[in-house]
Amino acid sequence: MKKTLLLLLFAALMGSCKEENQDCENKICTEVFTSVTIQFVDNKGEAAELKSYSVVNERTGEVLKSSLSATVNLIKGTYIVADDGHLLNLSNDGDQLKVTGTSMETNQTKSASVKIRGGKCACHIEKVSGASQIQFD
Repeated sequence: MKKTLLLLLFAALMGSCKEENQDCENKICTEVFTSVTIQFVDNKGEAAELKSYSVVNERTGEVLKSSLSATVNLIKGTYIVADDGHLLNLSNDGDQLKVTGTSMETNQTKSASVKIRGGKCACHIEKVSGASQIQFD
């Protein structure tokens, strides 16, 4: 009787695990919080400070803001494009994110596109393509 009960309990647990992951592959994700950054530089290649910065998902029109921006902005010229907090707002195939910054020194505005994927089945966001640096003239 005990063996039958244990077998039924095991089968029920296995069945429930499969139901939870039917749409996605069985993945084991780490607890690392991933982010993608971009660096703004001046015409000499030195880190540039910005007076304004934005990231817009071109598919949805949503403005992305990172909860980590206060810590990463301690590195002059480096800004977060997206992080795992945006995971579910990004598509599996990747979304084009328009990154725009205005130089504090020259008042010049520059933009670049970065493709980042996420989605329901992804463990973390992932940069697919695009700029890692934007240079002001």
